[in-house]
Amino acid sequence: METEEELLKRIVVDPKIMVGKPIIRGTRITVEHILRLLAQGLTFEDILEDYPHLTKEDIAAALLYAAKITGGEEVYPLTVE
Repeated sequence: METEEELLKRIVVDPKIMVGKPIIRGTRITVEHILRLLAQGLTFEDILEDYPHLTKEDIAAALLYAAKITGGEEVYPLTVE
Protein backbone atom coordinates (compact mmCIF):
# COMPACT_ATOMS: atom_id res chain seq x y z
CA MET A 1 0.00 0.00 0.00
CA GLU A 2 1.15 3.50 -0.76
CA THR A 3 2.05 6.02 1.92
CA GLU A 4 -0.34 8.85 2.73
CA GLU A 5 1.89 11.25 0.85
CA GLU A 6 1.86 9.04 -2.25
CA LEU A 7 -1.92 8.62 -2.07
CA LEU A 8 -2.50 12.35 -1.78
CA LYS A 9 -0.45 12.93 -4.95
CA ARG A 10 -3.35 11.23 -6.77
CA ILE A 11 -5.60 14.19 -5.87
CA VAL A 12 -5.34 17.32 -8.00
CA VAL A 13 -6.91 20.75 -7.52
CA ASP A 14 -6.82 22.85 -10.66
CA PRO A 15 -9.14 25.83 -11.18
CA LYS A 16 -9.28 24.94 -14.89
CA ILE A 17 -10.68 21.45 -14.22
CA MET A 18 -14.12 20.93 -12.66
CA VAL A 19 -14.07 24.51 -11.34
CA GLY A 20 -11.21 23.67 -8.97
CA LYS A 21 -12.88 20.79 -7.16
CA PRO A 22 -10.43 18.11 -6.03
CA ILE A 23 -10.28 15.33 -8.62
CA ILE A 24 -8.46 12.08 -9.19
CA ARG A 25 -5.36 12.87 -11.27
CA GLY A 26 -5.88 12.23 -14.98
CA THR A 27 -9.68 12.13 -14.69
CA ARG A 28 -12.59 14.47 -14.25
CA ILE A 29 -13.92 12.39 -11.36
CA THR A 30 -14.23 14.47 -8.21
CA VAL A 31 -13.45 13.35 -4.69
CA GLU A 32 -17.00 14.43 -3.86
CA HIS A 33 -18.44 12.04 -6.46
CA ILE A 34 -16.48 9.10 -5.07
CA LEU A 35 -17.59 9.94 -1.53
CA ARG A 36 -21.22 10.13 -2.64
CA LEU A 37 -20.97 6.73 -4.33
CA LEU A 38 -19.56 5.22 -1.14
CA ALA A 39 -22.27 6.94 0.93
CA GLN A 40 -24.89 5.38 -1.34
CA GLY A 41 -23.54 1.98 -0.35
CA LEU A 42 -21.39 1.16 -3.36
CA THR A 43 -18.29 -0.88 -2.60
CA PHE A 44 -14.81 -0.29 -3.97
CA GLU A 45 -15.50 -3.16 -6.37
CA ASP A 46 -18.78 -1.57 -7.55
CA ILE A 47 -17.04 1.72 -8.25
CA LEU A 48 -14.15 0.02 -10.05
CA GLU A 49 -16.62 -1.87 -12.21
CA ASP A 50 -18.41 1.37 -13.17
CA TYR A 51 -15.16 3.33 -13.56
CA PRO A 52 -12.55 0.79 -14.75
CA HIS A 53 -9.87 3.48 -15.21
CA LEU A 54 -9.86 4.07 -11.42
CA THR A 55 -7.86 2.00 -8.95
CA LYS A 56 -8.40 1.01 -5.34
CA GLU A 57 -5.66 3.47 -4.48
CA ASP A 58 -7.60 6.28 -6.18
CA ILE A 59 -10.62 5.56 -3.99
CA ALA A 60 -8.42 5.31 -0.89
CA ALA A 61 -6.85 8.65 -1.86
CA ALA A 62 -10.30 10.26 -2.05
CA LEU A 63 -11.14 8.97 1.43
CA LEU A 64 -7.80 10.10 2.83
CA TYR A 65 -8.21 13.56 1.27
CA ALA A 66 -11.67 13.90 2.82
CA ALA A 67 -10.33 12.76 6.20
CA LYS A 68 -7.50 15.30 6.05
CA ILE A 69 -9.90 18.12 5.14
CA THR A 70 -12.45 17.32 7.83
CA GLY A 71 -9.74 16.56 10.39
CA GLY A 72 -8.67 20.19 10.28
CA GLU A 73 -12.13 21.60 10.92
CA GLU A 74 -13.08 23.14 14.21
CA VAL A 75 -16.20 21.63 15.71
CA TYR A 76 -18.62 23.63 17.76
CA PRO A 77 -21.05 21.36 19.62
CA LEU A 78 -24.67 22.35 19.48
CA THR A 79 -26.55 22.27 22.72
CA VAL A 80 -30.03 20.86 22.77
CA GLU A 81 -32.29 22.12 25.49
